[in-house]
Amino acid sequence: MLLPAKAEVARQLRRYRAWERAMLAAPADHAVRATFEDAGYTLCVLMGKRCAREAADAAERYLRITLAAYLREQDERTHLRAATRRGPARSRRWRFLAGR
Repeated sequence: MLLPAKAEVARQLRRYRAWERAMLAAPADHAVRATFEDAGYTLCVLMGKRCAREAADAAERYLRITLAAYLREQDERTHLRAATRRGPARSRRWRFLAGR
């Protein structure tokens, strides 16, 4: 897994937080909102997350802990997510499909 430089993460997180404050101060300003969403998207891409809030949390954790600890944490989260994803039981699925 490739990870961004901590300096870049810190810079993008500061940018995201600054535009977040600006957007909260002027929620009707479309230009501010668009720039805030752009900053959130950049942070999402940088941290590999789908939600800007998750990306900001991940960036803060990444900056706070060591690289090895962050990778270990991400690996544990991946395993937990995979273990909780379960589809319908096979017998129910086949019964559903047979009723079509």
